[in-house]
Amino acid sequence: MCVIAFTFWSSSSISASRDTSDLSEENASAVSFSDEGSLKEYRGYRRMHAWSEGGQEAWLDAYTELKNGQFAYRVISERGSDMIRSRVLRTVLDREQALINAGDTDKADLTAENYEFGDVTVNADGSQSVPLKPRRKDVLLVDGRMVLTADGRDVVRVEGRLAKNPSFWTSLVNIVRRYASLGGVRVPVSIETTAKVKFVGTSQLEVAYEYESVNGRPVNVTAERR
Repeated sequence: MCVIAFTFWSSSSISASRDTSDLSEENASAVSFSDEGSLKEYRGYRRMHAWSEGGQEAWLDAYTELKNGQFAYRVISERGSDMIRSRVLRTVLDREQALINAGDTDKADLTAENYEFGDVTVNADGSQSVPLKPRRKDVLLVDGRMVLTADGRDVVRVEGRLAKNPSFWTSLVNIVRRYASLGGVRVPVSIETTAKVKFVGTSQLEVAYEYESVNGRPVNVTAERR
């Protein structure tokens, strides 16, 4: 039931754009990201873990690749609940593949076409926060905030609640998605999703990303883990 909620926010395609028309002039630099840092292709691994309040739990590891705008994956290992593996973990990968290969990922991008950006505030640790207000009710968008580096030049985290519940059965879908810069390219490194599912209770999904290469360049695994 919560596959849709998990699917759209586990992909590696969500990006930020240079369009800052919705910000005040003094805050425009906060989301003025470098086009050179966009993720165009990668090879790596996806480690996925899902469980429900009812006690069902499963794990899946997959080799993943994005090349020429096409996403492909190969399952390396899996264990746990057959239902969660087939109906959640594998289905998440299948839906991500369909979304990316159809070229529909721009509907989830952090752009002025999809969001209204609020005023920038500075957090206690020096990072910056920008409120995100979706321009439409859409399961691809999140009502929350993005957290930027202290200089406001890169995304560290996006968090909040889906702008639209995926179905009658699923509600209160909360997302925490973390990013890092590898070789000057912004990539997702983890995601945590929690959803309330009728008659099931709380269901959760955690995804961790590991990269072999980004935009054709090998990734230093030691540096990545650090």
